[in-house]
Amino acid sequence: MQSSKKKLNVQDELSKKALSLVVKRIFDILISFTGLILLSPILLLVGICIKLDSKGPVFFKQKRVGKNKDVFEIYKFRTMVTNAEKIGKQITVGNDKRITNIGILIRKYKLDELPQLINVLIGEMSLVGPRPEVPIYVELYDEYQAQILLVRPGITDYASIEFRNENDILAKSINPEEVYIEKIMPMKIELNMKYIRNISLPEDIKLVVNTVISILKPLFKGEKF
Repeated sequence: MQSSKKKLNVQDELSKKALSLVVKRIFDILISFTGLILLSPILLLVGICIKLDSKGPVFFKQKRVGKNKDVFEIYKFRTMVTNAEKIGKQITVGNDKRITNIGILIRKYKLDELPQLINVLIGEMSLVGPRPEVPIYVELYDEYQAQILLVRPGITDYASIEFRNENDILAKSINPEEVYIEKIMPMKIELNMKYIRNISLPEDIKLVVNTVISILKPLFKGEKF
């Protein structure tokens, strides 16, 4: 994978933002703790719907690579059949047959991501930061790209908004995984670098707000599932 000609030195950039990173972590703790409490009725309702819709656990746990290459388990609401990873690819494409009926709705409004507030609270993730990848894709990073592993991964970032409909994009390709590795992943990494250059509390708040707006747009437009 080719990287950008503008080589950002992430370590140097982070050293300039030490105070911003401390404030960012305090913000993460406050919002994730408050969010888990306020959203608990929704979390409970989603969990019940998942159990009624299909057999299997409420939560889906998957190994992801976090800050300093530490591997952790990311929490999501289960939106696919049990053992979906064993019967398909790591990526999800279009109308993947592994997705459950309730999973379609949950994924459309990104409700499956809400349990990651737990990951944020315990320090494995941040509200905003590069989306954590599975180990098999991280192994493909070159030295420049691997620098994004110097920051905490996040629930949302520029790439999450830009590629909100990533599944639909991949569905149009003959070889979705190749397109993801060769085209989409490098573009995401460059957007991650852009975020690292702009790390600050105001930027995090703006990205969280923009993410919520992008998720709710289909609802306002009256789009069908």
